[in-house]
Amino acid sequence: MDLAFTPAEEAFRAELRGWLRAHLPPSAEPATLADEVAFLRAWQRQLHDGRWVGIHWPREYGGRGASVVEHYIFQEEMAAARAPEILNRIGVNLVGPTLIAHGSEAQKRRFLPQILPADELWCQLFSEPGAGSDLTALRTRAQRRGDGWVVTGQKVWTSYAQFARWGILLARTDPAAPRARGISYFICDLQAPGVTVRPLRQLTGSEEFNEVFLEEVLVPHDHLVGRENEGWAIANTTLAHERGTSPRQLVIHRMLLDDLLRLAREGADGQAPRRGDRVLRQRLAQHAIEVEITRLNNWRTLTRLQRREPLGPEASFVKLFWSEMSQRMHDTLMELLGPRGLCWQPGPHAVAGGRLARSYLYYRAASLFAGTSEIQRNILAERVLGLPRARAERAP
Repeated sequence: MDLAFTPAEEAFRAELRGWLRAHLPPSAEPATLADEVAFLRAWQRQLHDGRWVGIHWPREYGGRGASVVEHYIFQEEMAAARAPEILNRIGVNLVGPTLIAHGSEAQKRRFLPQILPADELWCQLFSEPGAGSDLTALRTRAQRRGDGWVVTGQKVWTSYAQFARWGILLARTDPAAPRARGISYFICDLQAPGVTVRPLRQLTGSEEFNEVFLEEVLVPHDHLVGRENEGWAIANTTLAHERGTSPRQLVIHRMLLDDLLRLAREGADGQAPRRGDRVLRQRLAQHAIEVEITRLNNWRTLTRLQRREPLGPEASFVKLFWSEMSQRMHDTLMELLGPRGLCWQPGPHAVAGGRLARSYLYYRAASLFAGTSEIQRNILAERVLGLPRARAERAP
């Protein structure tokens, strides 16, 4: 097994590092979410000017035609440089590849050019109350009317929906069809009559997540992606791009491990260091081992992608492992921060400007977003271990 990157891949890494050194914006704490969106939109446009957005897209659609390894390196280096994430992540990472694979030529010409420079933002209208991880249980309906569909339902956990122009939407077009059958994949205009977006305030105080209400929203015929009632297969293309390798999460947790080691050695701004705590030393050693396992799991998945092998259920293991590792590491973080862990807003008592405490609050959701730990375990149990599907017991 060769774990080294090729000279061409290392040259790609060096080119990206050089560009980031020359263009990385200074760190900032935007006053409002709207300010943050404006900042990230400007940053994405700057990346786009350097041809660093959507590098995995084919060249004919504005990308670099980068390999899966180069795309992995890109995400790793962006995280290592603490570069801001791009704003239009749903558009670049999920919508673009899905439309390239399944969209009509008219859809590609209309929507793809506006995604990379963040001229039009996208959101993902998949999850619903009661059907978050089990998307086949969705209740949003699309009924034919004239030359299109009328959509009614509710979506939730929709990132940046209040700023989005378009959304990829799953809706049931055949109510009589079982589970995954009878679902269609649409492009929804977030400015259409009948769309209501309500922000959801999180533990961190931010409101980038939203619930979206659809009341008889008209979706024209040419905004259907693929064929009617065959949207589940297309949705799996989208979901495959959402899971798999997690280089950004790997680097974030490498840096978190460094923070944990520093706090143990030096203390949290005036608190006594914990160098001699043997139990803590064992926990930190376990965290270091798990971060390394995450790296190797990423590389195993990367190898499958490079060989053009299907990802399969192994992607669920990668997601399950790093998300629960993250929560264990953040529990150790809060123990080391002590009372200062309550200070998540910038101020005189906050450690690292409150960044570490906010990270703890954010990653409480790690075992929920992109598929809950329970769902990931079910996938592994059924598709890897071959265990029978559990049946709910009925009350007598």
